[in-house]
Amino acid sequence: MRKRSVRTAREAGLIAAVQRESVRAKRYTACRLYPTGYADPQWGKAAMKIRPIWNAHVAGVALGLVLLGTFLATGHGLGASGTPTAIAAVASNAIAPEATAGNDYLGPMVADGANPLNAWIVWEVIGVGLGALLAAWWSGHLRFRIEGPPRMNNPARMALALGGGILSGFGARLAAGCTSGLGLSGGAVLATAGFVFLIGFFVAGILVGFATRRLWK
Repeated sequence: MRKRSVRTAREAGLIAAVQRESVRAKRYTACRLYPTGYADPQWGKAAMKIRPIWNAHVAGVALGLVLLGTFLATGHGLGASGTPTAIAAVASNAIAPEATAGNDYLGPMVADGANPLNAWIVWEVIGVGLGALLAAWWSGHLRFRIEGPPRMNNPARMALALGGGILSGFGARLAAGCTSGLGLSGGAVLATAGFVFLIGFFVAGILVGFATRRLWK
């Protein structure tokens, strides 16, 4: 009887250990797919129902081929930050046309009745948005969520995203290019400015990540 009870206890302990490892595996998968939802046990269930994200190396090669095709087909690389600039020019011209025409930065965009929205970069960004929506739906990632550090609530996450977006947008216009237009496309043609931008971008990212690392634990 005693041997049976000992064996039963060992079996129960083994089953419990297997269950713990299963939960850890699910949470690890959820962490890879949804870094901000790691602390929520529900992410483990969600992660098992969706397709895994692409390997970073495969995605990098695919992006490089897309960039090469863009150069061959259009004569220029990719971009993104020019789209909100075009929207700002149109909005400014609708509200204050004289001030916009006299602005050294926005004026040339609307000169002679030109429409900044009728530009390749605007259509590219629209296509990127539609492609991302389709990919998220196909892979099972399509759901509303506010990304950010687990130790932050949603309002703080939105404020952080807004502040980061403003800084990134200002830096992109100051450098005359963003991560895709200056970093990716500029680096592809061995432009010095592209590599300087990428070095500064990664150094700043490492410093900010180190300073905020506790928010992600």
